[in-house]
Amino acid sequence: MNKTLRVNTYLGVAAIAIAAMASSCATKKTTADRTLTLKTTTTQGGSTAVATIGAGKKEGIKKFSDLVGKTKADTGLFNTYKIDGKYYFEIPDSLISREMLVVTRFVKTPAGLKSFGQQYGGEEVNNQVWKWERHDKQVFIRVPSYSVKADSTSDMYQSVKNSNLDAILASFDVKAYNKDTTGVLVDVTDLYNGDLAAIGLPDNIKKMYKITGLDNGRSYIDTVKSFPINIETRTLKTYRASESPTDNTNGALTFELNTSMLLLPKTPMKARLNDDRVGYFGQQQTDYGTGAQKAEATAYIHRWKLEPKDEAAYARGELVEPKKQIVYYIDPATPKKWVPYLIAGINDWNKAFEAAGFKNAIVGKEAPTAKQDPEFSTEDARYSVVRYFASDVQNAYGPHISDPRTGEILESHVGWYHNVMMLLRNWFFIQTAAVNPHVRMAKFTDAQMGELIRFVSSHEIGHTLGLPHNFGSSYAYPVDSLRSKSFTDKHGTAPSIMDYARFNYIAQPGDGVTHLYPQIGEYDLWSVKWGYSYFPGKKTAQQEKEMLDVWTKERAGNPLYYYGRQGTSIDPRLQNEDLGDNAMKASTYGIANLKRILPNIEKWTFQKGEEYDDLVTLYNEVIGQYNRYIGHVTMNIGGMSENFKTYDQKGAVYSFIGKNLQHDAVTFLNQQVFTTPKWLINADELSKFDNGVVISRIKAVQVNAVANVLNASRLARMFDNQSKNGAKAYTVTELFTDLRSGIFASGVPDEFKRNLQRGYIDRLKSLLNEDASFSFPGATAAQLANMGLTPINIALSDIRPMVRAELAKITTSLPKGGDALTSAHYTDLRLRIKEALYPTRPVVNINSGSPVGRFTDGTMQQNNGCWPATTF
Repeated sequence: MNKTLRVNTYLGVAAIAIAAMASSCATKKTTADRTLTLKTTTTQGGSTAVATIGAGKKEGIKKFSDLVGKTKADTGLFNTYKIDGKYYFEIPDSLISREMLVVTRFVKTPAGLKSFGQQYGGEEVNNQVWKWERHDKQVFIRVPSYSVKADSTSDMYQSVKNSNLDAILASFDVKAYNKDTTGVLVDVTDLYNGDLAAIGLPDNIKKMYKITGLDNGRSYIDTVKSFPINIETRTLKTYRASESPTDNTNGALTFELNTSMLLLPKTPMKARLNDDRVGYFGQQQTDYGTGAQKAEATAYIHRWKLEPKDEAAYARGELVEPKKQIVYYIDPATPKKWVPYLIAGINDWNKAFEAAGFKNAIVGKEAPTAKQDPEFSTEDARYSVVRYFASDVQNAYGPHISDPRTGEILESHVGWYHNVMMLLRNWFFIQTAAVNPHVRMAKFTDAQMGELIRFVSSHEIGHTLGLPHNFGSSYAYPVDSLRSKSFTDKHGTAPSIMDYARFNYIAQPGDGVTHLYPQIGEYDLWSVKWGYSYFPGKKTAQQEKEMLDVWTKERAGNPLYYYGRQGTSIDPRLQNEDLGDNAMKASTYGIANLKRILPNIEKWTFQKGEEYDDLVTLYNEVIGQYNRYIGHVTMNIGGMSENFKTYDQKGAVYSFIGKNLQHDAVTFLNQQVFTTPKWLINADELSKFDNGVVISRIKAVQVNAVANVLNASRLARMFDNQSKNGAKAYTVTELFTDLRSGIFASGVPDEFKRNLQRGYIDRLKSLLNEDASFSFPGATAAQLANMGLTPINIALSDIRPMVRAELAKITTSLPKGGDALTSAHYTDLRLRIKEALYPTRPVVNINSGSPVGRFTDGTMQQNNGCWPATTF
């Protein structure tokens, strides 16, 4: 279980797609007397690489005193010098070949950039590991790879070393030897001034704004500052661009960036092996030094290095402070009223670290002022910071940067977008206003918003501690428990704040529930205990794993400690925004509350003198929440539970959802969706903003639900279930029968039901005549299945025979007569079914593939060597 990192497999697929989009950057031109020339190229995999293509005119090695003169060194990791507008690093022999993490962040960016996630000061541009090496009279920067490894004591070590040569990123001539010849001086001006991919603008922004290259005349190095374990270099770079986001007359975009070069520990932290049963972000390497009879994929988790100050007290079970506390600083640009809540969200994690034996392990602090610490910078890689962005993006995120050798988390910059408050306000209102009179207003109080900010702060800090989303956590609590005041006061809404278990939409008026938030819970304490507990002595990672396995198996089967990964649509437990252990029951309660909220939106959010923008927003939020409930229920149909296990654990890893639950899901859809949700038609409120589209709104909800149910991957799993479990399975035949009973219920269909029936026929037609393959560049069938996109060759499967049979049953059951509109509707349905069964398709020449005419399936006639175009 520890040897393959299955967590977030879908992210690997996304990474493949992102890499495929990368493009080459413009060539960096230099003058003849410069000693460093850089050229960017595009590798076979699509990523940008940089290499030297030749040195300029040789200037020879000077005496240190002649070159430096009386220039005062900025002492630190490397002594740095600014001489006649050029910047020099004095690289000591003791740091040659030491690994250094290089992190580049934006400091300031132009207005109007739309590249989400890379557009604000403080956000990461790139990170890379460098090693400075000397060879004769030159110094090189090498970029090591950590994808393949073998321990130095292993017989495979030399073989791995021979096939894992570190790339050279840049080269420099030695300008001088220092006074005692224990180091060399190199000119790094062109390195930091250049358009180097590792420390410059990312390719996606270059492509977006048609950037052709760096304008050296409008670019410069602002400052270079050296500290004991890092060097901070701030640059201003102006790029020639033909599509500025705000003003094309400039023909350019200007960015301010900060590059941190941070010395990695000489002795790496001991890595902790990954376990799919406990959620952690991690990294994977191919390890040839394990002694196995194959190349093993070894995965390590990401975590901070915590060691007790007093090992003896720790061993006695006492809470002990760590040698080095985890510290997060709040961006000075943060509005003052929100700072205490952000800090509280950080400090809340001390409860979880106590489960691992540490006290005061983590703390949030206000950033020091310039007077308190003139050297402090929010871009400095030594500091973790909650960065506040003046942005209309409704989000926040918690990244971290880790040592690629071991997974040790070194720092984090949490991204906090100002408009996340809008998201919180809308969701908290829509999910709780039925039972929470304190949110029945246009604008929340600062105290109310502050508590919501605290919740999000805790969630995002969890990510920076190495914890991914645990989408399976909320399933642990029974639905009815979330209607209990005593239960929710103690437990919140889920055992993990890392779930997307938002606010308590299940509690009903009269239940008395007032604690409506998620909080750090039982699973969070367990996952931190698993990842951060300290094991004294010289135990290997494998020995620690064996001890951790005992803990994990002790908790196996207890839903409080269940980890459900993000990135699959197989398991109905693993959904975002859901609550409780039964989606049908929870969603019924949720819809009941939406029915209470919708008629009161205008009254509860009344704003004198304002237009109805807020009413429109919240009405759409109601529809969005309703759609979430529908999605939660639908995933039960054709669903499978996923419980990762090891050989010494009994039971299935994958098992199908029970027949009764799947049937209940379709019954819910028939009652709550396919029976027209006329409660959404509030004529008084709709008259304020709806200009004749309510039928389309409801049609979209219903038809999308049909398409989701009749998803080819879902049907493929249902056939698979039937082949394995026979009569115990909920079959496609039963699904069609149940859907037909709701969609074609007796009675004269109104305009909504007519739309729904046409949508159902069109979806069946699509299954019968259109390709249903999935296209994700670089993804294997196994990876697609792991995401829930169960592969199926629809043309050869049982789907099309079953669809034909279903269309035939609908044809024979359609009534005749009725008023003019109803009669026309049934005539139209029969024609749609006929077109589905006998579609008119383009005919292609079997030799050239060119269309040459039309013909109807069913005749199967050949026309000058032409056959129907393939549909699979």
